[in-house]
Amino acid sequence: MTSIGRARRAAPAALLALALTLGLTALSPTDDGSRASAVSSAPGTPARPPGMPRKPNLVVVMADDMRFDDLRFAPAIRRLVARDGLTFRNAFSNYPLCCPARASFLTGRLAHNHKVWSHDKPWGYQAFDDSRTLATALRGAGYRTGFVGKYLNGYGVDTAKVSGGPSYRYVPRGWDQWHGAIENPGRDGIHGGTYYYFDTPYNRNGRIDNSYRGRYQTNVIGDLSISTMRSVAGRKPFFLYLNYVAPHHGGPDEPDDPGRQRDSKGRTYAMVTPARPREVRGRFDDVITHPPGRPRAGGPSERDISDKPLRMQTLTEPTPREWAAVKEAARQRAESILVMDRQVGRLVAALKKRGEWRDTVLAFTSDNGYFLGEHRMRQGKVWPHDPSLRMPLVMTGPGMRSGETRFDPVSTVDLSATLLDLAGASLPWALDGTSRVDTLTADQGWTQAVPTEAVRTSKLGSKEGFAGPRTSIGVRTSRWAYFRNRVGPDELYDLERDPFQLDSVVGDPAYAEQQRLLRGVWDDLRGCRGPACRVPLPPGLRADAAENRTRGVEFARRFDEVYGYR
Repeated sequence: MTSIGRARRAAPAALLALALTLGLTALSPTDDGSRASAVSSAPGTPARPPGMPRKPNLVVVMADDMRFDDLRFAPAIRRLVARDGLTFRNAFSNYPLCCPARASFLTGRLAHNHKVWSHDKPWGYQAFDDSRTLATALRGAGYRTGFVGKYLNGYGVDTAKVSGGPSYRYVPRGWDQWHGAIENPGRDGIHGGTYYYFDTPYNRNGRIDNSYRGRYQTNVIGDLSISTMRSVAGRKPFFLYLNYVAPHHGGPDEPDDPGRQRDSKGRTYAMVTPARPREVRGRFDDVITHPPGRPRAGGPSERDISDKPLRMQTLTEPTPREWAAVKEAARQRAESILVMDRQVGRLVAALKKRGEWRDTVLAFTSDNGYFLGEHRMRQGKVWPHDPSLRMPLVMTGPGMRSGETRFDPVSTVDLSATLLDLAGASLPWALDGTSRVDTLTADQGWTQAVPTEAVRTSKLGSKEGFAGPRTSIGVRTSRWAYFRNRVGPDELYDLERDPFQLDSVVGDPAYAEQQRLLRGVWDDLRGCRGPACRVPLPPGLRADAAENRTRGVEFARRFDEVYGYR
């Protein structure tokens, strides 16, 4: 029996060293999640955490391609935010790809409503209407606003939709302070680029600042974050949106990079990694002892992949050399996360020194997750499986500094809605996400589906229910993951029996009723807008707070047992 098979049949056990292994919580080693607050049953307006100001300062720090279990490599964030705040175990990207996910955060809309489908023309940055975003909404509500770091992919080289002109000098509306990293437009003597870690140019309030050659980008973003905070802090509340490229891959190439690989069919590909400074190299070699997506006990990533999308079915099991490359990539990613973690720690210290911390809500998250071997995917995202969808989310702020864990679902658009709710701000359209302000005080249960979308996971076809360029549309609940692929098999996973989504039960008569209900939810959400995206699940698909917490704790235990490090 494989280690995964044993994990499926194992009886529940005490959670040992869970917080360190997953890097998700500030729980004690034997905590089973019972520290989560009891459910609030008060009707009416969502209860704000006690002591929350009417308009708190809002700080969002967003990593790029960071997995939910990567928080293990961010000790300052775990100490300063998670252990003195809230950890969300069920945080998901509605669209696991950088450009669409960031557009969703800024607008509170799903991709089928904001129409940013990809990185590439015609669906990338040039399709993004950023005339109204969280920045304009919060500024209209009395906030000072600041942006630092990566914007959307293509910013700098693509045309800005709003201005109709080049984007490398364009400053989107709503930002009092703008320090956006630009992709190199190949003009005006600009050197480096957003994905070149030791030479990144910035648009600083409309002027190009290209003075950072030789300086590590993550440290520059850390410096700019603190200076921007000081610029916008004062008599008004402020909103900071800080975007690190780490742990996304980027140059320059380094001698220990895994480089090009060859699979068992002779097909070659590049194993990509982030550049990182010398002082962190090798830091996690003794910790990351196996590739994250391969069972700790060895064996295949996935023995039978015939139930996955057609493009996944072409993948072979990684060879030993490929697994070694995945492990090295994971180590380099972790090293880049550690540098980012130190900069977030500096920012928190600066907020405390200035006296702003007591009135500040800080959220740390990512735009999406990332495959590192699961389902034979050496690297990547986009596909609607958990390694790609799950993202880290920890928050702290007034009335939230409890070190508790939450199991309610929070998607990218839910986070946008929550921040706007806390600030008393609004956008000129109905949000697709649900405010989780109630969840900041206590878990409410999993009563709404998390919708997911993607393009280019398959060829385009004429399958019923698909419109536009989407090739995958899914719904996620507490127990079920249901995806429809435009070409190839649909997928249904019973996450209670199969938490790692290895065996689709679509078409199994034993699951006919669940599939019928999920297909109905799928039909409701595939083109939803505003309130229609927030409809309650049918009773048979909901989970109350206690049931959902139990399922979340068990997932963490099994994940640690199969994939965790020792």
